[in-house]
Amino acid sequence: MAGEGSKPSAWESLPVFPPLPPAGEGPGERVNHRYLAHLLRIPYAPARATRTTATMTEPQPIQLTAHAGAPGDQAEETARADLYGLLASLFYRAPDAALLHHIAANRAAAQDAGTALGHAWNGLCDAAAVTSTEEAADEYLSLFIGVGKPDVFLYGSYYQAGFLNERPLVALREDLARYGLERHDNVSETEDHIATLCEVMRFLIAGDDLSVSNLGEQQRFFARHLQPWADALCTAIAAHPRARFYAAVAELLRAFVEVESVAMEMH
Repeated sequence: MAGEGSKPSAWESLPVFPPLPPAGEGPGERVNHRYLAHLLRIPYAPARATRTTATMTEPQPIQLTAHAGAPGDQAEETARADLYGLLASLFYRAPDAALLHHIAANRAAAQDAGTALGHAWNGLCDAAAVTSTEEAADEYLSLFIGVGKPDVFLYGSYYQAGFLNERPLVALREDLARYGLERHDNVSETEDHIATLCEVMRFLIAGDDLSVSNLGEQQRFFARHLQPWADALCTAIAAHPRARFYAAVAELLRAFVEVESVAMEMH
């Protein structure tokens, strides 16, 4: 997997999160098992992300499942990329029946369950087990869509600058341009959406072009565009009176960001 140098030991404690099921597999509705290019044209190809020109309008699933016996670094990168992809999917739209079932059926066990991240993952598994697709959709609508304006904003500029479309968005667009990523012409939402940032992190982990997809760029992007405000977002979600399933999603994001922060500081 993409990276440079040895990986920080904090990543070694990552639970082995199961990859999302391939489209059309498993019970319930069809699963688009990766983020749906919500805002960006991202040039993904199976197995790894190949950065040519970012013009794809129909994203293809990227298979990141490590084979048995894969080197430790590769397994860690796979786990990170898969979890970023899952978070992107959940913040992009409410989960369908197949995704809820898949999450509920894959609890962390043994040593994995004893970590903060494993505990947060199992909390999401518990929430998924008792949440219907209708309940998840209603909750997503209540929290993140609303009438007039959302109760909880999912945009980085709001938490970093107090308003939407502020300087943090300008800095983000500069970095995305360096990566060869651009927003779809027909998308009105801005690139600082939390789902987009998680997907970009996945791109920086799984990409083929090591001039872009390397640990240094991951550290830089994470520190500039995700780490400063993710905790505030999680707090806002947890405080919402209607947050049930997404309270668990927020706790998973919070725990993952904490692991990423420690690991990147150790490098």
